[in-house]
Amino acid sequence: MYTKAELLKFYNMELNSLLKEAQKYLKNEFEFCSIISARTGKCSQNCRYCAQSSHYNTEIETHPLLEVQTVVDAAKDSVKNSADRVAIVTSGKTPDESDFDRMLEMIKALNAEGIKSCASIGILNEEQAKLLAQNGLVRFHHNINTCKSYHPQICTTHTYEDRINTVKLVQKYGIELCCGVIIGMGETIEQRIEMAMELAEINPESIPVNILTPIPNTPFESYIDKIDEENVLRTLAVFKIACPNSSIRLAGGKKSRLSLESIEKAFSHCVDSTIVGNYLTTTGFTPSEDVKLIQKVGRKITNLQLV
Repeated sequence: MYTKAELLKFYNMELNSLLKEAQKYLKNEFEFCSIISARTGKCSQNCRYCAQSSHYNTEIETHPLLEVQTVVDAAKDSVKNSADRVAIVTSGKTPDESDFDRMLEMIKALNAEGIKSCASIGILNEEQAKLLAQNGLVRFHHNINTCKSYHPQICTTHTYEDRINTVKLVQKYGIELCCGVIIGMGETIEQRIEMAMELAEINPESIPVNILTPIPNTPFESYIDKIDEENVLRTLAVFKIACPNSSIRLAGGKKSRLSLESIEKAFSHCVDSTIVGNYLTTTGFTPSEDVKLIQKVGRKITNLQLV
């Protein structure tokens, strides 16, 4: 693993040199994934970036847990849009006991359709992690969101350690791990380096990197200037260098925070995958737009369905 000083040196390199350094670790294949918001809103946690928190009056549309067939139908549409895997995403700190059995049914139904199942359903206890593994969950998504030193500025209703405990449980039971961050929430450059080092220690299969989209009526509604496009690219590149075996996945904020030029630089130098379609409460490119951008930079899409 690189030291903090070494990664800071990379971060501060001339940008094109940094991007070329990160490019050394890219494979030609590029992966799409998709998410389904199976339960939206009314979350008890006070994450200061989040439209779904019940602590803030963001006036988003909410809904309880969807039916299994609704999720399966949406997942099939995602696969038609070239998604390799589909994530069931639910709001809330932890899976509701009353909903957990239905979540397991969703996972089994996706696997039965030949769709790689992924779930993002909150903080787990050991029994829940064990049951997810027994029911065939392929990958679990659980972000650290930010580095340990900055976490108290992001959320106070759960701890960084709560998130790490879930990460360890997922890995203990042999489920693939998708674990990333949100950048542009007021963290320093040094704290972005800390994120890279903490993710390298976790060593997840996938690292989704979200760029904060400030949501009105949340504490971070005015944080549009906390990161610029160049520093997004620098962060993505350093993550790729620090975590060469992980897939760096450009996620939320791609369309709202980056120019086409910056997206093309990311796709060609430091990003292995992206979320296709819409992202919970914010919107993204259409699948065909993503396909065109990736093909333009000469990458091969692993599950290309669109023409």
